[in-house]
Parts: sequence; C-alpha cells; structure tokens
Amino acid sequence: MAQKDASVAELTKNFEGSTAVLLTEYRGLTVAELKELRNNIREHASYAVVKNTLTKIAANKAGISSLDDELQGPSAIAFVHGDPVAVAKGLRDFAKAHPLLVVKGGYFDGNPLTAEEVGKLADLESREVLLAKLAGAMKASLFGAAYLFNAPLSKAVRTVDALREKQESAA
Repeated sequence: MAQKDASVAELTKNFEGSTAVLLTEYRGLTVAELKELRNNIREHASYAVVKNTLTKIAANKAGISSLDDELQGPSAIAFVHGDPVAVAKGLRDFAKAHPLLVVKGGYFDGNPLTAEEVGKLADLESREVLLAKLAGAMKASLFGAAYLFNAPLSKAVRTVDALREKQESAA
C-alpha cells in the first residue's frame, strides 16, 4: 500500500510539473524499442509505462479527468517538460516506424487532446523555426520602414540636385 501511495504521489508530481502529457499504447513493442523511443524524446520528455488505476488517481489529484476513458490496456505516458511539438513529432515518427505504438490522446495547456489533435500538434513547426520566421518578418518590416524614412530625403536631394544643374546650365 505504501508503494502504491508513493507511485501515485510521483505520478501526481509528474502531471503537475509537465507542460503536456501524451498517452500511448505500447502493446507488442519490445523493451529495446521502448528504450529507443525513450532516447528519441529524452530531451523534451520522460516516457513511463504506467498502471492505469494509479494513473487515474494521480491525474484526478492533479485536476486532469479527461484521460480516464483512454486509460485502458497497456498504457505509457510521455510527461513533457520541454517542447510539446518535438515530443509529438517524436512519437509520430516512431509510430510510423513501429506501427504497434498507438497515440491515444493527451492533455496540453489545460485542454484534453484527441489522437488527431496530437497529430496536428506534431504537424506544427518547431519553436525554433517559428521564432526564426518571426525574426525574419520583423527584420523585413524594419528594412521597409527604413526605406520609407529614407525615400523622401533622397527624393529631396535628387530634386535639389536637379535644380542646381538646371541653374548652372541656365547661367
């Protein structure tokens, strides 16, 4: 009983400390394949095989009740502590190579996710790519603003230069 209480406490802490939680079914995967999956997502998440009953209790203690229906069969959870998009991509890519891994759903930013929504999350570009695109857009708008500020000045200089040349040729 004490061991179960400790497991529930640890799972609750993992739920509360995660930016996202992605639930999978691993039926038929070997220990080596699960180790490979853990290594693939280790940078952004921890992946743990869980007992459904204890996980339901821990999730409910953490205020997450949307996973209750999905916690059936052999379940494992990716507790995301980094980029949720990177973890969703890692799970999707691993599932393509190992069809026995099934993404059942998840929980992100206070909302439950279906398996399809986890797939859409995996289709997003990474945080770094989005930041680079934003920086490029900001740089382009700054160059545009600089051009607009310099245009009247250079037009005035060309007009004054043309007037000077006209006066010199008239004189």
